[in-house]
Amino acid sequence: MSQDNAAPASDAGPMIAQGTDEEPLATNQRSLAGRIGLAVTLMAIAYTVFHIYVMNISPLEPWAYRMVHVTGGLFIGFLTYSALTLNPEAPAVARSRSPIEWGLIGVAAAGVLYGAVMVGYAWAGRWFGFAPMPDAFVFGTYGLPLLIGTIAAVAAAWLFSDRDRERVHPADWLLGIAALAMFGYIIFNVGALRLRAGTGMAQTADFYAALVGVILILELTRRVAGLALVIIAGIFIAYSFVGPWLPGFLTHRGYTAERFFTYIFTDQGILGDPIAVSSTYIILFIVFAAFLQASRVGDYFVNFAFAAAGNMRGGPAKVAVFASGLMGMINGTSAGNVVATGSLTIPLMKKVGYPSKSAAAIEATASSGGQILPPIMGAGAFIMAEVTGIPYTEIVVAAIIPALLYFVSVYFMVDLQATKLGMKGIPKAELPKFRALAKQAFLFLPIIILIYTLFAGYSVIRAGTVAMASAAVVSWLTPYRMGPTAVLKALELGAKMSIQLVAVCAAAGIIVGVIALTGVGARFSSLLLGIAEQNQLIALFFAMCISIILGMGMPTTAAYAVAAAVVAPGLIQLGIPVLVAHFFVFYYAVMSAITPPVALAAYAGAGLSGSDPMKTSVEAFKIGLAAFIVPFMFFYSHELLMQGEWIDIARVVGTALLGMYLLSASVQGYYFGAIGIILRIVLLIAALAMIEGTWYTDLFGLAVAVGLFFYQKRVVTPRTLAKGAD
Repeated sequence: MSQDNAAPASDAGPMIAQGTDEEPLATNQRSLAGRIGLAVTLMAIAYTVFHIYVMNISPLEPWAYRMVHVTGGLFIGFLTYSALTLNPEAPAVARSRSPIEWGLIGVAAAGVLYGAVMVGYAWAGRWFGFAPMPDAFVFGTYGLPLLIGTIAAVAAAWLFSDRDRERVHPADWLLGIAALAMFGYIIFNVGALRLRAGTGMAQTADFYAALVGVILILELTRRVAGLALVIIAGIFIAYSFVGPWLPGFLTHRGYTAERFFTYIFTDQGILGDPIAVSSTYIILFIVFAAFLQASRVGDYFVNFAFAAAGNMRGGPAKVAVFASGLMGMINGTSAGNVVATGSLTIPLMKKVGYPSKSAAAIEATASSGGQILPPIMGAGAFIMAEVTGIPYTEIVVAAIIPALLYFVSVYFMVDLQATKLGMKGIPKAELPKFRALAKQAFLFLPIIILIYTLFAGYSVIRAGTVAMASAAVVSWLTPYRMGPTAVLKALELGAKMSIQLVAVCAAAGIIVGVIALTGVGARFSSLLLGIAEQNQLIALFFAMCISIILGMGMPTTAAYAVAAAVVAPGLIQLGIPVLVAHFFVFYYAVMSAITPPVALAAYAGAGLSGSDPMKTSVEAFKIGLAAFIVPFMFFYSHELLMQGEWIDIARVVGTALLGMYLLSASVQGYYFGAIGIILRIVLLIAALAMIEGTWYTDLFGLAVAVGLFFYQKRVVTPRTLAKGAD
């Protein structure tokens, strides 16, 4: 970025953040140029415009709309993301292909194109009137060749994909065509499929379309989100067939392939709640984020954080907390947050004295909080609203205090570590000027407008659309005015940013569908009830562990969708309010991003800092430890979710903040001076005493905090305490 985003450098000081808003390419993401690049760009713009038009002007039948959403994501995704890691240095020239590669491509082309032609023939007959319903031969023969061709195309892409960023392998074109053929069959038969899918009446042709769709979704998920979610989805799919041979609450009667796969491709599975949310709220707010990025608001947020906190002790770490919180408003992914802000904050943290693993862990822990920060809480919050029926505005209000406690706990951790190590901040001369940046606070207007419209009674879709338009208008008050070209670029970026979540939500839908079909969620609830009869705290701990394990290696969206289907119903049966139960599992789904051994946000930070990924994830877990207590706090004190009288809410928040500080001091071993293991244990007990939220436990924790303060300040000593006991 050649200019700062709001004011000349001479007025606002050095602009540390430059190019924060630029979306970095994934290691397997193509950068297409020429006619192919133009074609993909136009498809991406059309994809975004279609969604905005349907959501605001002309609603479409839900199955058809969601199928367009999934199919468009698949087609653009296969052209944008390679099956293999790309080499930026590879020359963009055609290479010779081996006979085996040509053989796989030939099989793929023959099968996929035959299936596509058969489906196209059926549509032509309907459109032109010569065959409103095709002969049995058409749909009776399209499926197997399409399936074989799809598998061959996946294999060809795995084994032989081109390594340069400017070429699309023929197999990826064929996978896109397979997605269109699958879409064409399902939409052609959508009325009948609503009645027979997932039943004994499901036809073989239905099965082939659904199976091809599942293969395509899992392959794109592997490309954009890694193997973890694919493996978990594969385990759930296998569970649907091996259930009769499993013991205990895992057993079920088993299902035929036709019934299973056709059931999965309904609104009980892939087209269910995750994709319903992805095709409406998620893509809308991703486009909103793209508009903010086009006007360089992200750079402003990060520079604002540097101006506010950069000069404090351990300044860059506190900047990471503030900046990640602000970026979390417009970036709903933990790893994305780490990459966006960590590229700036991690080197500066290392510069002022933080070890590499600590710098990466602080950024990962702070960035993960973007998922729970209102008003845009990542995709999980929208799924929560869809699943529970609770208005999104209520969820936003309930999230305020838990988000505050999360970021405050991380702040305490980094502040105490900086104090213990004697760190200093960045000199003011090297920082942006706060007063100058404060004059550009109008850049927060799109966020403010979003909040106002949400609470003024607008629907979430209308509020997001208005906020998106306001971002374009506000850009005209900056050097980065959004003209037609910038608007089109934002629409393109919005579509490409949404591809990952389309794939993830579709894969999560597979898992949710398996849970609904087999009834394992209900049986897990019964198991949880049995544990709760012995001890409710143990049941909650068990639910926490399951939520974290389900989320390991998975994006937060999928982690919450699965935990909401498996764990939340059991908590609700324990008598826990719906909002509290879903927030409980949502919080731990977010925490899975920093929980070893598979901690995606910590791994992203380790890549930037050059630290060991496992050591970084352990350090991130330690820094975020206080946040792991928060769900138990709002279980015992519903006031933390804004439920109750204001005086009670204020008391519980005050004691919760003190509890966070005591826990952070215990973890860091520093409470107004270094403390030993015994005092750390005492502080830990005092912090945990505040979880229950009663007056007695709060007074106990407060007494311990005050007593240890005087002890550390040497106002009292062990000898004076002993005299007082005589």
